[in-house]
Amino acid sequence: MENRGQKRPEMVDELPADKRVCSSLDLRPSSSNTSNQIHTDPTHSMLETHDNDMDTSSSASASSRSEGEPEKDSAYGSCDSDDMEQHYYSFRGYHRQRLSSDHGKFKKIISSLSEETEPSAQLAVLTELCEVLSFCTEGSLSSMTSDSLSPLLVKLAKHESNPDIMLLAIRAITYICDVYPRSAGILVSHDAISALCQRLLAIEYQDVAEQCLQALEKISREQPLACLHAGAIMAVLNFIDFFSTSIQRVALSTVVNICKKLPSESLSPCMDALPILCNLLRYEDRQLVENVATCLIKIVEQAGHSSKLLDELCKHGLIQQVSHILSLNGRTTLSQPIYNGLIGLLVKLSSGSAVAFRTLYELNISNVLKDILATSDLPHGVSSSHPIGGHCNQVYEVLKLLNELLPRLDKDQNDQLMLDKESFLVNHPDHLQTFGMDVVPLLIQVFNSGASLNVCHGCLFVMHKLVYLSNSDMLVESLKNAGISSFLAGVFTRKDHHLLILALQIAEIILNKVSDDFLTLFIKEGVFFAIDALLTPGSSSELMYPVFGGIQLAFDSSQKSSSRDLKCLCYAFSTNEPCTAVSDAGTCKLEKESIINLAKHIKSKFLAPELYDSEKGLTEILQNLRALSVALNDSLGTTTSNGSRLLPEERVDDILYQIMEKLTGKEQVSTFEFIESGIVKSLINYLSNGLLMRKNGGRQGGYDVVIEKRFEVLARVCLSYPQLPSGDTPLSFLIRNLQSALTSLEAFPVILSNGLKLRGSYATVPNRCPIPYPCLKVRFVKGEGETCLNNYTEDFHTVDPFSSLHAIGGYLWPKVSSKSTNNVKSSSSQVAFHAENPPIHLPSNASSSQVNIGPDVLLAHVIERQGEETQLLQPGPDQTVSANSGESSSSETHGHEEREPQLNAEAGPKLEGHPGSCSNEAEQKLVFYLEEQQLDPKLTMYQAILGQVMKQNDSFSSAKLWSQVHTITYRMAVKSEDVAPPKRLHSPEDVFIIDKVTAYMQDTPFFSDMFSCELVSDLEKSSPTHDILFLLKSLEGMNRFIFHLMSRERICAFAEGKLDNLDSLKVLVPSVRQNEFVSAKLTEKLEQQMRDPFTVSIGAMPLWCNQLMVSCPFLFSFEARCKYFKLAAFGQQQIQPHLSYNDSATTSSRRLSLGVLPRKKFLVFRNRILESAAEMMDLHARHKVVLEVEYDEEVGTGLGPTLEFYTLVCQEFQKSGMGMWREDNWFFPLKTNLPADMRILSPYGLFPCPWPSPLESSGGIQFSEVTKKFFLLGQIVAKALQDGRVLDLHMSRAFYKLLLGKELSLYDIQSFDPGLGSVLQEFQAIVNRKKFLESVCGDNYVMEFDACFRDTKIEDLCLDFTLPGYPDIALTSGSDHTVVNMRNLDDYVSLVVDATVKSGISRQVEAFKSGFNQVFSIEHLRIYNEEELERLLCGEFDSWAQFLELADHIKFDHGYTASSPPIVNLLEIIQEFDHAQRRAFLQFVTGAPRLPPGGLASLNPKLTIVRKHCTNRADTDLPSVMTCANYLKLPPYSSKEKMKEKLFYAITEGQGSFHLS
Repeated sequence: MENRGQKRPEMVDELPADKRVCSSLDLRPSSSNTSNQIHTDPTHSMLETHDNDMDTSSSASASSRSEGEPEKDSAYGSCDSDDMEQHYYSFRGYHRQRLSSDHGKFKKIISSLSEETEPSAQLAVLTELCEVLSFCTEGSLSSMTSDSLSPLLVKLAKHESNPDIMLLAIRAITYICDVYPRSAGILVSHDAISALCQRLLAIEYQDVAEQCLQALEKISREQPLACLHAGAIMAVLNFIDFFSTSIQRVALSTVVNICKKLPSESLSPCMDALPILCNLLRYEDRQLVENVATCLIKIVEQAGHSSKLLDELCKHGLIQQVSHILSLNGRTTLSQPIYNGLIGLLVKLSSGSAVAFRTLYELNISNVLKDILATSDLPHGVSSSHPIGGHCNQVYEVLKLLNELLPRLDKDQNDQLMLDKESFLVNHPDHLQTFGMDVVPLLIQVFNSGASLNVCHGCLFVMHKLVYLSNSDMLVESLKNAGISSFLAGVFTRKDHHLLILALQIAEIILNKVSDDFLTLFIKEGVFFAIDALLTPGSSSELMYPVFGGIQLAFDSSQKSSSRDLKCLCYAFSTNEPCTAVSDAGTCKLEKESIINLAKHIKSKFLAPELYDSEKGLTEILQNLRALSVALNDSLGTTTSNGSRLLPEERVDDILYQIMEKLTGKEQVSTFEFIESGIVKSLINYLSNGLLMRKNGGRQGGYDVVIEKRFEVLARVCLSYPQLPSGDTPLSFLIRNLQSALTSLEAFPVILSNGLKLRGSYATVPNRCPIPYPCLKVRFVKGEGETCLNNYTEDFHTVDPFSSLHAIGGYLWPKVSSKSTNNVKSSSSQVAFHAENPPIHLPSNASSSQVNIGPDVLLAHVIERQGEETQLLQPGPDQTVSANSGESSSSETHGHEEREPQLNAEAGPKLEGHPGSCSNEAEQKLVFYLEEQQLDPKLTMYQAILGQVMKQNDSFSSAKLWSQVHTITYRMAVKSEDVAPPKRLHSPEDVFIIDKVTAYMQDTPFFSDMFSCELVSDLEKSSPTHDILFLLKSLEGMNRFIFHLMSRERICAFAEGKLDNLDSLKVLVPSVRQNEFVSAKLTEKLEQQMRDPFTVSIGAMPLWCNQLMVSCPFLFSFEARCKYFKLAAFGQQQIQPHLSYNDSATTSSRRLSLGVLPRKKFLVFRNRILESAAEMMDLHARHKVVLEVEYDEEVGTGLGPTLEFYTLVCQEFQKSGMGMWREDNWFFPLKTNLPADMRILSPYGLFPCPWPSPLESSGGIQFSEVTKKFFLLGQIVAKALQDGRVLDLHMSRAFYKLLLGKELSLYDIQSFDPGLGSVLQEFQAIVNRKKFLESVCGDNYVMEFDACFRDTKIEDLCLDFTLPGYPDIALTSGSDHTVVNMRNLDDYVSLVVDATVKSGISRQVEAFKSGFNQVFSIEHLRIYNEEELERLLCGEFDSWAQFLELADHIKFDHGYTASSPPIVNLLEIIQEFDHAQRRAFLQFVTGAPRLPPGGLASLNPKLTIVRKHCTNRADTDLPSVMTCANYLKLPPYSSKEKMKEKLFYAITEGQGSFHLS
């Protein structure tokens, strides 16, 4: 073959590595939608337009530039363009002139092509035609012009004697289809497809063939069936291996276009191409594989009606290839819809083909599916980039495949396919046993992870089929380590009858087949107690374990009515059954008494009466734990037999040791036993000193000391317990038991929209205004026997769901009170007010009509309703959710802006001008009831109704919540007199403990707020779930402060004489990993809630999400909290899903693109970094815009330069001589020869240096300048968080604690200054010993005690009252405080601690917080701990993967694959980097020396490495990068050594400027 096509040369030459940038022109999308430009060499193509993972800030800027250059600021002010409108009209006039000119040119070209016969003349005319088409628009062409050109071009495309004419004619055909898509039909009528296919099948010239592929791709978009019948599929695939990757993508795009419209009766062309498509699945190019997968998915869908066709599909290795791709998803990184589609492909095949069924078992597909479920982001993992709902779809698709791999239980002798499947499993029992061992543990994990009701039902459905088909030996092997007993006990706490019947069926089968193995376990795990509770719910009231609560199992009409919204679960996996009519899909198949009858059967057959007796059926370990629980409660404040007082701490040690021995013993404590033992409640009672057990019990200061002493005792017991073989601590075992109990007990609801669309509506209550989300339908009814209130209207009203019950009460009171006649004048004023301010699009029937507000606009802008201090996810009790459409809104904006005055004018009971939605008087007027349950007035109407409904049915449909009419009863509120809480009296034992401890113990209340905060408002404090949450919160706090607790415990022991050596004060305590406290189930529930677009958009997340995030954030994974943080702090604009290549993401991307924050350019001067940063923050800190940096006299802009800017700013803040940080040398005048740009060495992190309040200047530095820098630093940090930038700023843990609002103490100093912290703790120990001896011996204790500091008197240390390390800072004045001695050592320690971590740094910290709060509230950060906050701000410190994992997170393209020799060499070199070299490499490629949270896997855009085409020898060129796209262009060096040399030179010398490359 010859290569004859003339290609346009590269427009930009490669420049050295130090001239690196991604110009916006590099990322400009093409005019066509193909991934390859016609006139551009595909191997030189920089980026494909379909590569959504390459979108960056620069690409976004480039796309916005097509509508108008984005605003750009400089250090000297704004230079925005004001004449855009003039340019627009000038362009319109020019466009009209071009259209007229193009029409004339086309007439001339058509005439010339019709007349000319000379090849040279035809070439000239065709060249002119291509040039005109490449610049014209759709308006330039018409059907008449296309109809005239088409036959001429098709004829010339067959001009075999002149390949240049063929090339230009086919190129013109491509351009015509691109400019005027409707011309495809005209070309088809003139036999263009056959001509193009002929050229491809008889391939002679590569450039002509490539152009044919381009043309067919265009035509196939409009005429897929014509392409199919003309044989285009085989034509484009026949020689696909001869083309480059980009052209292969074009060829596959053609096949995709055809397969999307593939008719089921025309599958033969696709069947012929199947071997080629299966082979293409082995390729490494992601887009290519995704296109092939799309084709195969469509083919299988159309072939699903025929088992014969499905069997034929399996003969070409399709199942083997798909299984291999699913198991190696990390390599190809398929988009989530494609990945789910491939699982669905296997579902179709296994459903209709016995060959596929057999092949999947032989390939051990269960192992692949196990890995998918285990890594599908259930509880943990890196931040998911799946589309909304993508994860749920993936798990559900896996469940459907598992279901198809198990034959139906209702046997049909006429169904040969089912008989073949059953016969295969009977003949190969080893396959079924392997299947069970792989699948059962993962099904239990998915169920317990907080999955939706459909997924939970699917898990039980598959498990039921599996246990039914397995014999006894298989069941024992599959279930022995799966925890099936505990799992079933948890299922019996659910309310849905579909789940209950399946759990009962599973339990019956297990007991029938392997009763001897599981009978004891069912007793131990409480399964029998739960089954008994189904029959007699009242008899189990004394159990702590929550069993079935007596909800009626009768299938009433309300349960059936929910089927209108959702299909009954009975039909969820009925894929093999005949199609069910829509009307029948809501009819439940379960018989009315099926659950009761099956429970009775199990009880009568397997349970002896003594087994389910709550006393006789107890296990030995449960009895022992109960006894220990009682003993722990009784030990508080007991006395000995001779009447002497016995301290609880001394008695309780032995009990705690015994409890830990039971929890860590050989016999595992079950969840049921752990909950029923009462250990949780006893530990809470002990740790809180009984505060939670006493109603209206006030706390007094002395109890803080007692409580913290008890935490010290528990910490000592957990740490001093003998080392366990597993290496775990008793605290870990306790936490795991609590997590297991929480998984079984908690029932927090997940409210999903289930496809409910976001629509605007009109709320009559309480504000009478349009709202951008649905209303609740409520009928207000007067309570029975109410004589002081009037009846309200009988019709229902539309109520703003996020209005508080206070506001609704204020609205109703004037209308229902007996004195309403006095309010006639006020009511008329209200009417007049609304008449003057009519709502936008006021409907005639406000109760039922919907306001016409577009959902796209709402989704993009409804979240902007909140101010900087407003919580997005949970409106306050007196807030209603309003909308603010932003600057681009239309007239609806004014309607929403009027909501606040309307609320003020109407909601209150009086209209004398008092603002507010409801006065205190109105708050006491009415109380509301729903189904005889009083509603909390602090809640919104949505929260109140939702809470009541979810208590009754955990399968409630969210759609039903909005569609049905809710009846609310109102009554007159009864005023209750305030009753003063009884005064707490200390017991004699308590007084003795407090006096003894406070005599020598420095009061540092670590847990002062532990027992005052509310966990979840709608959770009863007597419930086991509340107890578990509270104990987990206590243990997590103890784990975080365990160093402080144990240090103080050692100091107290030294004071009491139990320790004599100061060296023994040093403690090294192992703490439990923070991940131990994460609840997988709650994390997944929160993830599901945040993935639901409707509830997130309108702020309708359940109340528990916000309250648990505030009170117990450690329960959620770091990744889930990051998503929640972005929603709460910034709104939905910054939660953007990952967009895939296929067309399915187009609608979603178009909709969500409206919420993208605007971008703002800012000009920065490298020699004035901090000044530029200050000017930038002054202009934009308060605005929600994404800032992009452009350096003066450099062309670079986008992500890379911006990241480098933040890195440079961080370096400036760490320079010496600024007076900001400790370890700075500016206080020492002797060191005058230090370089000006020397960075502060802070191995333990940066911490503010002390500036006591009298000190305003020191060393020539003004304190006012220091506070300004801290203020600027706060702005920079907040803006970096808002824009998603990584900072290179290593701050100390103690400083992060201050930012999180926590108080520092003596024990925190050691974290940033170990030397000073250790000495101060030793001084404090000496002071405490002195106080203790004084309290015991009086003032006559031995005077030699003065020489107790390491055999040296305190006076001999020659310490004065200046701050250590800062001789200019005097701690106090006065003659008694000149030299430190034993008498004033206590004052010295207190003053040093105060100057170091309290008053000496308070002004700097407040300045930082003030700057931070200008961007967004720093309160949003409190859901993180110190380590997580550093990870959030500064990314990963050092998280390089292993060699194979490293390749998983890098994309190789344009000449390189993962196995290319240069790539192998590069990965080896990267693995050999030391820490400094890794930082330099990251700085070179991304602009920042650190990776984002999550490491290389979270880098966005993904790190891409392409082949750099060099003009000369490759060994003489340097690597170059586009930092805005994390895009490394690497020459193919001849050796690893040469690559290492050039790469090192590039990353060290190629810093400091951005230019075109």
